[in-house]
Amino acid sequence: MLVTPVYIICSASPQVGKTLIARLLSEFLLLKNGTVLSFDINLKEPSLLDYLPAITETADVMDTYGKMQLVDRLILNDGVAKVIDLGFHAFDEFFKMCGEIDFVSEAILHNVVPIIMFVADLDRVSARAHEMLRRQVPPRILITVHNEFVVRGELFETMGRGRLLRFAALPVFLSTYIRRFGLSFTGYLRHEKDSSTELHQWIRRSYTVFRDLELSVIPQCSF
Repeated sequence: MLVTPVYIICSASPQVGKTLIARLLSEFLLLKNGTVLSFDINLKEPSLLDYLPAITETADVMDTYGKMQLVDRLILNDGVAKVIDLGFHAFDEFFKMCGEIDFVSEAILHNVVPIIMFVADLDRVSARAHEMLRRQVPPRILITVHNEFVVRGELFETMGRGRLLRFAALPVFLSTYIRRFGLSFTGYLRHEKDSSTELHQWIRRSYTVFRDLELSVIPQCSF
């Protein structure tokens, strides 16, 4: 049976590497499947639309019309994986909407698998937001993301109890390099002849993380 994954990359805090994760995931899905549709819900630059304009649309969840348009696209079981880069300013409104319409159950009825990827930080806002998601989202589809470039130490204990993905920190000069507009992670893999470079290995590890996530989450969701 055809199943469509919808990845919601989110955080209640700014500057945690959320758009970086969304970029990586979008490029991985494009490489793997040949197609992907990404949605940019951000107010501030840089955003996903700046990095991947060919596969990204803007979306709005601050009014009823924008919410209806987005939800209609997300529950469409068309076989095209979706990636949402959800800005921190829209975090509360988006998940309030999800609770009101029981988005997870509605998606499952349409053979769509929502996967919530919460990019964590070490502040009270992030802790409260994560606890809210734990109450609202089934454990099998709530993934906590530990971006080690931003959070150098351990996450809150409660964040480590569920599913956790870790992305290793890059050196500062490489972290600056990958923020350049026009840089393609897949393009780097294809054109960099030396596969032993730190960035090459980091991208490959990141893609492997996404592959393993997809294989582990979707088979658990029976419809």
